Amino acid sequence: MESQKPMAPKPTVAPAAKKEEKISNVRGIKNAFIVILCCAAVAVCIFLFGMGYGGNFEGGTTEGHPLNLAGTVYKGGFIVPILMTLLLTVIVLSIERWIALSSATGKGNTTKFVADIKADLAKNDIDGAMKRCKAQKGSVAAVVYSTLVKYKEMDANTTLSKEQKLTTLRNEVEEATALEMPALSQNLPIVATLTTLGTLVGLLGTVMGMIKSFQALAASGSPDSTELSTGISEALVNTAFGIATGAFAVISYNFFTNKIDNLSYAIDEIGFSIVATYAATHK
Repeated sequence: MESQKPMAPKPTVAPAAKKEEKISNVRGIKNAFIVILCCAAVAVCIFLFGMGYGGNFEGGTTEGHPLNLAGTVYKGGFIVPILMTLLLTVIVLSIERWIALSSATGKGNTTKFVADIKADLAKNDIDGAMKRCKAQKGSVAAVVYSTLVKYKEMDANTTLSKEQKLTTLRNEVEEATALEMPALSQNLPIVATLTTLGTLVGLLGTVMGMIKSFQALAASGSPDSTELSTGISEALVNTAFGIATGAFAVISYNFFTNKIDNLSYAIDEIGFSIVATYAATHK
C-alpha cells in the first residue's frame, strides 16, 4: 500500500495592513456646474414670477410703468437674470467655502493646536501628539498625523541613514500637504473668475441700456419718455448688479484665500518642527 504523501503547508497570508484613519474632514461641493445651473433656475424664476408680477406695474402688465423697485429691476432686461445668476453663484459658493474651511480648521483653535503639538514633540510624546490630531481633525491635523505616522516608521527603520530619514519626513509633509490643498481651494477659481465676469456683464447691460436711451432721444419729434426711462433703468440696474457681484466676489475670494494661507503657514510651521525634532533627538 502506497504511503500517502504529506500535504504541503498552505502559504500564510500576511494580514492586510490596517487602513490609515482619515483625520481630515473637509466638506465641499465637488461639481460647481450644478450650483450654477440651480442658481440660474432660481434667478429666472425670481425675474419672471417675482419681479415680472403684474402688480409691480401700472395697468397690471409688464408694459406699464414700474410701481416699485422690483418692477424697476425687471425693466433692466434679459441681462438681469444673468447677473442674478452670477451673484447667487458667488453667494452659494462663498457659503460652501465657509463650511468647507470651517471643517478644515478642525474642532479647536489652530494656533493652540500647533503650540500643543510642539510641546508634545519637545517631550518626545509622539503617541500623545497623534491622539491630539485625532481629536482636532481638520487639514492641519491630517498633515501632522500623516507625518507622525512616518516619524514612527523612521524610528523603527534601521537601514536608512539619518539624512535619508529626514528627507523622507520632509517628503511626507509635502505629499500630505499636496493632498489637502486642492480640497481647500476648490471652487475658489470660479469665485475669482466672477470678480471680473460680473463687472463685465454689468457693463454690457449698462451699454445696452444707454443704447436704448439714445435711440429714444434720436427718435423723430419729442423723445419718448417711457423708452428713455426704460433705457436708463436698464443701464443703472445692470450697473448696480454688476458692481455688487464683482465687489462681493472680490471680498469673498480674498477672505477665503487669507484663511487658506493661514492654514498653509500652520502646516509649514508644524512640519518644520517635526523634522527639526527628529534631527535633534536622533543620531
